[in-house]
Amino acid sequence: MSAQRLLVLGTGGTIAGSASSATGQSYAAGDITLEVMVANIAALDLEVELVARPIAQIGSQDIGWPQWSALHAEIAAAQGDADIAGVIITHGTDTAEETAFLLDLTLDAGMPVVMVGAMRPADAVGSDGIRNLLNAIRVASDPRARDRGVMVVMGDTVFAASDVRKAATSNIDAFKGYPRGPIARVTPSSLDWFAPAHRIGSTKRFPWPEALPRVAILTAGAGMDAMPVQALLGIGCKGIVIAGMGQGNAPRVVLDALADAVRAGVPVVRSSRVDEGMVDRNVEVDDDALGFAAARALGPAKARVLLMLLIASGITDAGAVQAAFDGG
Repeated sequence: MSAQRLLVLGTGGTIAGSASSATGQSYAAGDITLEVMVANIAALDLEVELVARPIAQIGSQDIGWPQWSALHAEIAAAQGDADIAGVIITHGTDTAEETAFLLDLTLDAGMPVVMVGAMRPADAVGSDGIRNLLNAIRVASDPRARDRGVMVVMGDTVFAASDVRKAATSNIDAFKGYPRGPIARVTPSSLDWFAPAHRIGSTKRFPWPEALPRVAILTAGAGMDAMPVQALLGIGCKGIVIAGMGQGNAPRVVLDALADAVRAGVPVVRSSRVDEGMVDRNVEVDDDALGFAAARALGPAKARVLLMLLIASGITDAGAVQAAFDGG
């Protein structure tokens, strides 16, 4: 029986980083080529064939439309290739949740697509990159990984794209999942799923757009005024996500300015700057009267991704936007 073939798409990040000192904190993201990384893995004689395809060599803070478009095109093509069993994306951790969620919303759920990164560069003491990549290979090559959508593998843990977020700046276990926690635990020699696949037969929620509109995240703070809202409208934002206090609240003057934005045709979604929890409708803010949508379980970064896709698809009505955030 021939080895499973996995497509590995590289974008850079800490997993491909090199440090100036094995014990220091500074490093250069994306310094190691994908070909070198894959060759190091191939030397371990795994029962898989890795096909390396570089997309970029950047820190994930710089990832955007060109890289997203290239990733989506490569994965969509792989989904139609019977010789490819799964896809792995090496990626920086800072924006991993955004890339994973964007791809999850715009790809069919069948073929395993696994994003993986690292919290320490390859030549640092205690580097986690090789182990994480081996874990990603185990997940992507497992038949039970099908029909789960895009996943993120970090720290011996598997998360669904819809749940995952980076919750710490530098910890090895920096990633968490909400509202669900991990969907599996993985090591280079074991994989334990916590539930059956939940997206059997699930197709993409949105077509891949020709472009993404400008949508901003505005963080609420005590004593702020309406000028930041006005500034965002002035630079042509087509949507605004408010990272509000608590359950997505903000000073009254800010809420009033955001309501003016809604009346001008700019959809507004309330999320929270708090690390974890639900933002429900009409709890402290009268969403019905002001025309806002509530982000529910999505944090600001993912709420922005979903709102961009909605606007790109011509969906700006508050009720339809809310239905999308409710999972409809």
